[in-house]
Amino acid sequence: MIQTKQDFLKAVKERRSYYDISKKSDISDEQIEEIIANAIKYTPTAFNSQSGRAVLLLGENHDKLWNITEAVLREMVPEQDFEPTAQKMEGFRNGYGTILFFEDQSVVKSLQESFPTYADKFPDYSLQSSGMLQYIVWTALEIEGFGASLQHYQPLIDEAVHKIWNIPSDWKLLAQMPFGKPTAQPGEKEFKSIEERFKVFK
Repeated sequence: MIQTKQDFLKAVKERRSYYDISKKSDISDEQIEEIIANAIKYTPTAFNSQSGRAVLLLGENHDKLWNITEAVLREMVPEQDFEPTAQKMEGFRNGYGTILFFEDQSVVKSLQESFPTYADKFPDYSLQSSGMLQYIVWTALEIEGFGASLQHYQPLIDEAVHKIWNIPSDWKLLAQMPFGKPTAQPGEKEFKSIEERFKVFK
């Protein structure tokens, strides 16, 4: 649990993309649900639109998602080249669960109609809010001992996801986050110079 600013920054630093994960968890499913629910509730959104949506897949539902994704990809990737993709799918399937992140397009369209001056900007605002939601969940999972990564197999799996889990048609799938207890640490990460990326004027 975060107690200080240093704890928060430590969690920010330690959040990485983990691809070697297992079907183990140090917390209850109810606690995982609480993390996601609080992130959805408190993530800032433009015009307080609250357009973020999420679906948590656990157990057989988690496995089913990656079975579906693998089946779709098998139709696209030549068999002789498929082994790396198969290994990747198995790695995601080895996880404890997957979070699907959506944005409700009916909310975006409503804002466009209500505030036509910003109509072309609301899709951007929506994506910014979703990015914050994803990051909050990802970092919160890190604090609880999970490893996670962010995947993007939409729109290839959109139709199946909406049909199997009865997802509202206005919910646009933006990302998938498989997570689980890490079984290996990620490699060293290289960083570009902060001076190239950050300017201060006093």
